[in-house]
Amino acid sequence: MAQTDEIAQYRALVAKLNGWRKAYYTEDAPSVTDHEYDQAYQALLALEAKDPSLVTPDSPSQLVGDAVSPDFTKVPHAVPMLSMGDVFSLEELEDWAARLAAGVGRPVAYNVELKIDGLSLSLVYEKGRLVQGSTRGDGSVGEDVTANVRTIPDIPQTLPEPLDLEVRGECYMPKKAFAALNAAREAAGEPPFANPRNAAAGSLRQLDVAVTKQRSLATFLYTVVDPERYGLTTQHEALAFMQRLGFATNPTSVVAADLHTIDTYITTQTADRDALAYGIDGIVVKVNDLALQAELGNTVKVPRWEIAYKFPPEEAETQVLDIEWTIGRTGVVTPTAVMTPVLLAGTTVARATLHNVDMLAAKDIRIGDTVRLHKAGDIIPEVSSVVMAKRPATSVKAPVPSACPSCGEPLVHLDDEVALRCVNPRCPAQVQEQLTHFASRNAMNIDGLGPKIIAQLLERKLVADVAGLYRLTADTLATLDKFKEKSVNNLLKAIDLSRQNSVERLLFGLGIRHVGGKAAASLAAHFGDLDHLAQADAETIAAVAGIGPTIAEAVTTYFQNPGAQVLIEELRAAGVNLTYRGAGPVATTGPFAGLTVVITGTFADYTRPALTALLKAQGAKITGSVSKRTDLVVAGEAAGSKLTRAQELGVTVMDQAALRQALAEKPKENDE
Repeated sequence: MAQTDEIAQYRALVAKLNGWRKAYYTEDAPSVTDHEYDQAYQALLALEAKDPSLVTPDSPSQLVGDAVSPDFTKVPHAVPMLSMGDVFSLEELEDWAARLAAGVGRPVAYNVELKIDGLSLSLVYEKGRLVQGSTRGDGSVGEDVTANVRTIPDIPQTLPEPLDLEVRGECYMPKKAFAALNAAREAAGEPPFANPRNAAAGSLRQLDVAVTKQRSLATFLYTVVDPERYGLTTQHEALAFMQRLGFATNPTSVVAADLHTIDTYITTQTADRDALAYGIDGIVVKVNDLALQAELGNTVKVPRWEIAYKFPPEEAETQVLDIEWTIGRTGVVTPTAVMTPVLLAGTTVARATLHNVDMLAAKDIRIGDTVRLHKAGDIIPEVSSVVMAKRPATSVKAPVPSACPSCGEPLVHLDDEVALRCVNPRCPAQVQEQLTHFASRNAMNIDGLGPKIIAQLLERKLVADVAGLYRLTADTLATLDKFKEKSVNNLLKAIDLSRQNSVERLLFGLGIRHVGGKAAASLAAHFGDLDHLAQADAETIAAVAGIGPTIAEAVTTYFQNPGAQVLIEELRAAGVNLTYRGAGPVATTGPFAGLTVVITGTFADYTRPALTALLKAQGAKITGSVSKRTDLVVAGEAAGSKLTRAQELGVTVMDQAALRQALAEKPKENDE
């Protein structure tokens, strides 16, 4: 029987590991590295092997995955989705293979595959149609993520054969998508994902399907459930079978008849690991004979016929020389460690983001410290921890800035963010992104003002903020590269037209944190103009339907900034409309009332959003495609295929002259 101190040690280890498991599986936010978890888990297994009486039902050695989120419908797995056993050296792998061969009594062939850094996924098809996607969950019960699975491009919705089938594999996030997602999250003041696996899990386990669709998820399938039903006898055949049906399978797997082949595969894939477009954290060795797999069976947690060889952690030690603070394009101020250059995963690393003030404090990283580095997702240098034994007496904490390093304005720490943020709309570090957003279709809709033109305007110091757009002249625009008279006139006209926009477009175009198009429209309609909104307190704003405290805080913080106040006055002086004009009452009589209308081509007197809003106000229903149910096609210049389709179907077509006559008077352009 275990002694009291051994029981206490064991229970403390179980509690620590289960806390880490919850952060990893349930919260998709691991609090330690995989290597640190593996070391603690191996220590737990050693204690349990020494004294089996210690083992409790909540021990991680008895559990697969983690609890199913109550936000999802539960999906029972008819065949449990188990975890895998791990080995951490070639010697341990050889010992495992020797024990297995001795137990079987004959040589064993293996299928060797990459261990994809993602989360387990089950797909069920009935008569060749996808009917269910689910996560592993606790191994016995998973989460229904069918709607999200349907947004993943490489998962077939229908099979070429009407099969009843369940396949399993890994859902992952490619390295490029992972890097882009983390960059976007940090720019928005949100915490980054720790690795591609947790990014994939956080993306697949979304309640909003639209978020999953944006996350560029992908899959590799590797298991056919009930394979004998399809005449499959080996794992290699199962992979080929799934590939024929249209599933994504990893092309690197090989059949190995001996340990030398496995060793060669591991050496090759380890060397090529950094060049892969997706993350891997090891190699999986599986008995190739499916009948033998069934004969060997499983323990309570892992199959006896497969093992995962885990890569050793790739870390390097270096010294922090300085901590710099840089401002991103959306105003987020980020600490970056400047370090003695060190070789890590094939590249020289001299800088690593520290993400935000909270992470800097949590890891207690100081100037002069020796730190351990790893690459999150094999691509992003990240500080794992401080080597406290090597901390010099001269190390100092980096002072947290209170002012923006670009413009000097005070920084804010909004309640819902972990990031420091500069909210000055005139901050030079943010202006290019702000101008691009301001001119975009859903904001002020300044046609012809794209990123390349904006870059020239800034480079030549022709504008310093969005208000500067309204001071541009033909002479200044004529100095831009490849900008002739027609381009100059078109851009000036588009800028002039944007002055008349209803104020919700301006409000959205200002780029206030959390204020999207819908929120901008609600705020504009409620307060009537920008002045009343700017003077309102957070409580009043939060009371508006669909707004709430988060948006309210962002709005009040923005309008309290002196730079924002100056900008609004400059826009007012430039003649930009600051009032809500709305769509007005919808007409029930007139030439467009009750008609289904398609708009195509370009118009001399109207921007597309303005014409759409105008015809809606005249009672028209606007659709995007021409069909037999279309009543009218309004055709401008270069109308194209929609005009041809209308003529084929005999649908009435109205040109620009007839449109002007029908409307009787020129509308207020861009008014919505």
